[in-house]
Amino acid sequence: MSENPISTEPTDDPRVKALGELLEVAHTLAAEIDLTKILTIITEGACKALHCERASVFQYDAKREQLYTRVVTELEIAEIRKGIDLGITGYVARSRKIANIPDPAQDARWDSTVDKETGFVTRSILATPVISPHDGALLGVLEFLNNIGGPFDRLDEQLAEAFTQHVAAALDRARLVEELRRREQAQASLEVARAVQRSFMPQSLPEIPGYEIGSWWRPNEEVGGDYCDVVHMSDGRTALVIADVSGHGLGPSLLMASVRAALRALLQDLASPQTLLEKLSRTLSGDLQDGRFVTMVLAALDHDSHRLQFANAGHGPALHYSAAGDAFTTLAATGFPLGVVDDTEYELGESVEMAPGDVVLLCTDGIVEAVDRDGRPFGEERLRQIIRSARNDTAEQLVRQIGTAVEAFYEGDGPSDDLTVLGLRRVD
Repeated sequence: MSENPISTEPTDDPRVKALGELLEVAHTLAAEIDLTKILTIITEGACKALHCERASVFQYDAKREQLYTRVVTELEIAEIRKGIDLGITGYVARSRKIANIPDPAQDARWDSTVDKETGFVTRSILATPVISPHDGALLGVLEFLNNIGGPFDRLDEQLAEAFTQHVAAALDRARLVEELRRREQAQASLEVARAVQRSFMPQSLPEIPGYEIGSWWRPNEEVGGDYCDVVHMSDGRTALVIADVSGHGLGPSLLMASVRAALRALLQDLASPQTLLEKLSRTLSGDLQDGRFVTMVLAALDHDSHRLQFANAGHGPALHYSAAGDAFTTLAATGFPLGVVDDTEYELGESVEMAPGDVVLLCTDGIVEAVDRDGRPFGEERLRQIIRSARNDTAEQLVRQIGTAVEAFYEGDGPSDDLTVLGLRRVD
C-alpha cells in the first residue's frame, strides 16, 4: 500500500484549482491552430485561472522590434503597439526574464501610456517572456494585470511560467502553420504567374513564305516578364515582337499580359512599327508606375520585298546577320523604353534587307547577361559566334543551340533572369 496515496476528492485549495484551470486551458490550446482563437483562449483562460483583472498576449514583431496585441480582456482600445524599449513588457522581451511588479507606479520601467488612454488603473503586473521551443525565437510576452487577491506571489509566478510553456507551443505551432500557408499561397501565385507567362509565348509559329522562324524560352524560377510573338498584320506583313518588363514576380508577369493584349489590339489597325510603339506607350502610361518600364523591339517583315522595318524601345540584343558578307548589324534603339518618358516619340531604324541565308535574332537581356561561376557574362560575342557557326542550320536549330549554350554556361540550377530567343532566317 502506498504511503502517499493520491486523493481523488475535490479540493478547495485555490492554488490547486488554478493549476487545474490552467491545465484545462493548455489542453484546449493543444487542439487549436487558429491564431485569433489561440489568443482569445489564452487571455480569457489565464485571466480566470490567475484571478486577475486583465490578461494579454503581446506578440513580437521582429522586423519593427515592437510588441503588439490584438486580443486583450476588456480592452477599451483596438490594439496596443510599442517598441521593446518601453515599459515592463519591453523589459521582459529584452531580458527574457519574468517580471513581478507589485507597484508599477514606483517602477522606473513603467509606461503609463495605456492607462492614460483607457482610464484603467494598473496596480500590479506579472509578465513572462514567450520563447519558441522550436528555435528559441522571442514570440512575445504574456502579461497579467491586477491580481484580485493582492500582488502576485511566487506561486503565481510558477503557474504563469508553467502555463507560458504551453502558450509558446501554441503560438509557435500557429506561426509555423501560417508560414506554411504563406508558402502555399506564394507557390500558387507563382504557378499563376508561370501560366500567364507561358501564354505570352506563341504555342505555334505562323508560316512566312520564304522564311523559317524559331523561338526558345527558359523561365527564371521567380517568374519575370519576357514576351515574344509573331503576328500577321493587316497590311500583309508579319510582326515580330520581343519585350521584357523590368523586375520579377507576379506583378511584371501580369503587366506583360496588359502589354500583349494592348499590342495585339493595336496591330489590327496600325502597321507602322514606330506608330505602334507610340500608341502602346500612351495606352500603358497608367500601368507603368513605380519605376516599371518595358523594353521592346517591334519589327515588320514584308516577305515579298524581303524588307524588315523596325522600331526599338531600348531593347537588346537585336542583331541582323548578313550571310553573304559574314557581318553583323545591330538593330539599335530608336527611343526610350516604354514608361521611362511620357509621350515618347519613336523613329524607324534603318531598314534591313533580308538576303538568302540572312538571320535576324531578337533576344532578351538574360541571354547575354547570364554569368558563369567566375562571374563572367555570356556576352554578345558568344552569341554572334553561335549564329555564325550555325549559319546553315534552320532557325529552330539556331535558337535551340543558343539556348543549350546559355544553359551550359550559367551557374546554378536555373537562370537569374528569363531567357528568350526569337530567330528569323530567309531560306530563298
